[in-house]
Amino acid sequence: MAGHSKWANIRHKKGREDSKRGKAFTKLIKEITVVARLGGGDPDSNPHLRQLVDKAKEINMPKENIERAIKKGTGELPGVNYESISYEGYGPNGIAILVETLTDNKNRTVASLRHLFSAKGGNLGESGSVSWMFEHRGVIRATDTSHSEDDLLEKLIDFDIIDICKEENLLTIECTIKSLDAVKKALESFGIKVESANLEWVPKNNTTLPENQAQKAYDFLSELDDHEDVQNVYTNLS
Repeated sequence: MAGHSKWANIRHKKGREDSKRGKAFTKLIKEITVVARLGGGDPDSNPHLRQLVDKAKEINMPKENIERAIKKGTGELPGVNYESISYEGYGPNGIAILVETLTDNKNRTVASLRHLFSAKGGNLGESGSVSWMFEHRGVIRATDTSHSEDDLLEKLIDFDIIDICKEENLLTIECTIKSLDAVKKALESFGIKVESANLEWVPKNNTTLPENQAQKAYDFLSELDDHEDVQNVYTNLS
């Protein structure tokens, strides 16, 4: 089936390193706070919150940090009110980019992002300028040494699988949003170690650049990803 973008793999490996350094804690705490505010603080009745709590446990976030973030979201503890805002635009050499942010000051965030884009030869666009190039899907990444793509496709035939890709031991599965949790549990029942299970914006079609231009684009995407207000960065660059 179709291959996956190099940026997705770079970002996944970068996420592993950020988790080791505790760098991922801040972004995840902000997201837990917002999701608890919007959907309630009970993971059993808030699937998105349950997913984030599982993710927090996977990177060894202390239990008290998780509980504090939830209570800030539900108002049991005082906290900052973060707003979820997505930005769209074009990066170096015209690659399409979607940026998801959580911010307590949207004027500061948009000014900072506009400067980053402009400095690298890109520009922020209007809402809808590039989002039509992407689809919202469930994306699972796992470590697996025992199954081929065809074997997994057969095992998951009853689920709404969109794409399966295996590069070395890294397995990436795309599915419908509603199937995400069920597919994750199925993989775990096969003895496969799931590293992440998230909702992501996946490009309908990928674009390619010459190696030197692509590397500059990856460096820019990494810089965006490190921004304190940025939660996720998606691109159509393969």
